[in-house]
Amino acid sequence: MHQLTTDELTNRPDSLLADARRGESALVTDHGKPVFMTVPMGEGFDARSVRLELAVRLFDLEQPTLGGAAAMAGLSISEMIDELGGRRIPVIRITPEELDEELAYARTLADRG
Repeated sequence: MHQLTTDELTNRPDSLLADARRGESALVTDHGKPVFMTVPMGEGFDARSVRLELAVRLFDLEQPTLGGAAAMAGLSISEMIDELGGRRIPVIRITPEELDEELAYARTLADRG
């Protein structure tokens, strides 16, 4: 799936048509947030793969939860985890601050032993 910004779309509107002719979906974003998605409807249109691509892409953009993405794709949560793992998309995301808190807690446990 191709991703382009609203600025890129303004400067090259024909890129969406070119993507569709190649059978590629495109996600248009504005300041990193999804605005809309195009889906080619030619021969071989596969609604299941489109739902999967959409769910994966939106999960990667931290839009739906894991459960929401799995439901959108029509997969179980474990199947969605496998799909994301195969695409090297992390399922668990932790901020640096959360990591510091976890490490500090782990140190207190280690100090007790």
